[in-house]
Amino acid sequence: MDRYSSLSFTRVFAIPTLCTCLFAVGCATTPREPSRPPSDVRNEIVRRMPTNVEQPGSWAVDIQTAFEAQKIEPNSENICAVIAITEQETGFRVDPPVPNLAKIARGEIDRRAAAKHVPNFVVDAALKIRSPDGRSYADRLKRARTERDLSSIFEDLIGSVPLGKQLFADYNPVETAGPMQVSVSFAEANARGYPYPITSSLRDEVFTQRGGMYFGITHLLGYRTSYTRKVHRFADYNAGRYASRNAAFQNAVAIASGREIALDGDLLTPGARMDQPGETERAVRALANKIGMDDRAIRQSLAHAGRIDLDDSILVERVYAIAEQRAGKSLPRALIPGIALKSPKITRSLTTAWFATRVEGRYQRCMQR
Repeated sequence: MDRYSSLSFTRVFAIPTLCTCLFAVGCATTPREPSRPPSDVRNEIVRRMPTNVEQPGSWAVDIQTAFEAQKIEPNSENICAVIAITEQETGFRVDPPVPNLAKIARGEIDRRAAAKHVPNFVVDAALKIRSPDGRSYADRLKRARTERDLSSIFEDLIGSVPLGKQLFADYNPVETAGPMQVSVSFAEANARGYPYPITSSLRDEVFTQRGGMYFGITHLLGYRTSYTRKVHRFADYNAGRYASRNAAFQNAVAIASGREIALDGDLLTPGARMDQPGETERAVRALANKIGMDDRAIRQSLAHAGRIDLDDSILVERVYAIAEQRAGKSLPRALIPGIALKSPKITRSLTTAWFATRVEGRYQRCMQR
């Protein structure tokens, strides 16, 4: 699930502790040509699924097709990783119902209206307008049960009601979709090579079983890492690619600099000016003389936070050397980020560590099946 979604798990603050310090070193993994017949892969997928999954053969076809299209090795570990995430996110439901969805949706409308100084009576009047399907927007909102229902309402609202354009422009607040709850914006940015015809829009495809699984698998497995445990990919799935690698680097920066840093996986503050660095960047700059890099070189290296080549950078090499000398031991290259999760759908205190640990448990059970 995408960390910036307003209707899914979203990051709100980082927990500056070394919770769940999990060691991971080793060779990078990368997608490769599948080495097994499709029928064998599908049979294994069905065998490893929970027994309560409806139409497991259909899910197996979509998972195997996604593996083949993306040249991801269909081994047991990758199969179980996909199954574990899907089970955790939606329990293998293509478009699961969301409790109190109508209230959540109206709250988002009212919040945006207040931010733009639009009175409530104007909003009420706009929602009484008849929508393209013949019902009023208010009635459709009242009856909305799933994120697909809600996305469709907002698309119509944006496209046909002046107030909808004013409040939402090109912004649909439903940002995650499908059985793996993948970000729509992520799908739009990674649509090249999508193996199915797009009959309506890419957004609609993400709400389908085939599209949701394809882009969810891309998000989970479609990038190279140096992780040796799947739990760090599970954490990344929740917190963003390379968040576990970046959290471990933040830990090394904290030790090397003697400063307390939130281990949230965010190495750069988005849009920060050179004279206004974020917490992690400030701590790295404090090491400038020791690592032999100026502020601009540090910024350029940290800008690779979403890429695997940060692993082999001079910055990482020198920071770890200082940190490990101070610590008197080797330091982990992957840590589950300390992030609290917040969403209208969440009613209790949850973290990325909670998410990754829950998925890891499902993954281990899958591997035993």
